[in-house]
Amino acid sequence: MIVERYSSLNRKAWNTFVKTAKNSTFLFDRDFMEYHQDRFTDHSLLIKNENNHIIGCFPANETKNKVIHSHQGLTYGALMFKKDLKLTVVMELFETVLDYYKSQGMKTLYYKAFPRFYNEGQTDELEYSLFINNATLYRRDTAIAVDREHRINYSGNIRREAKKALQSGIFISEDNNIEDFWNTILTPNLESRFDVKPVHTAEEIKFLKNKFPDKIKLYTATDTAGEILAGTVFFLMDNVAHCQYISANDKGRREGALNLLFVTLLDEYFQEMRYFDFGIANEDNGRHINTGLLAWKERMGGRTYSHDFYEVDLTGTK
Repeated sequence: MIVERYSSLNRKAWNTFVKTAKNSTFLFDRDFMEYHQDRFTDHSLLIKNENNHIIGCFPANETKNKVIHSHQGLTYGALMFKKDLKLTVVMELFETVLDYYKSQGMKTLYYKAFPRFYNEGQTDELEYSLFINNATLYRRDTAIAVDREHRINYSGNIRREAKKALQSGIFISEDNNIEDFWNTILTPNLESRFDVKPVHTAEEIKFLKNKFPDKIKLYTATDTAGEILAGTVFFLMDNVAHCQYISANDKGRREGALNLLFVTLLDEYFQEMRYFDFGIANEDNGRHINTGLLAWKERMGGRTYSHDFYEVDLTGTK
């Protein structure tokens, strides 16, 4: 196998491969990966076979302490590979990546997988490859998602509050006013309740939305006076609707706007998507569950999927 470090010369080939890989999403498109390229030293790889055809791509960045990350700027960063590769070839592919980084003097690889329901097919070849290379599971988040083929009904007062909000005149719509949602709902809510800021700025999301208008969408719940009460930003994959941000003000939570928003999205807007991903319900690198957040997502019918993080000691690989 031939390993080539990514450069702008490979941009078209990389993006073409992303669209056909067994385990990829639009987050691996270079237009998405590079919106914050000034923050990271990219050390992504293309892996080719003896016929010089790309069979794998690995989005990654390096840090000063000789550490490779399966890209810190992404929620996940798995090794992508061709759909038809068999187990032994994927094993060789993964070990080729490890050997390359080892030859570059790297000491550790931090590998950030993603929940398997994002894949077009099973990718347990990678889990096995991690195992035989003595990867250590150092973090496991709980991704909460609805599987439409095994749908669980809403529980508690979800439907009742949604109906109440609808009767009061609150309505749901797709909204392009990213800045308004960021400034009036999302940022104040995150700062007051969790003392954190959104990972993306409003300008960054606007930039990305312009690049991927069919993949990034904002939906809001608005009252009769035109005030936004709740909203959510979605990253849309082929078979997964992923909530990147979920937020409501006090009035929105009190009057059921948030419940109406998600009942509408689940029952009407995203019926064609098999999975509706609410995101994680963890804090402290997976060691702590936010029980209130988990309870709400489970009342919506979501159930738990693993989102795993591994560490590979490159000084000890074969």
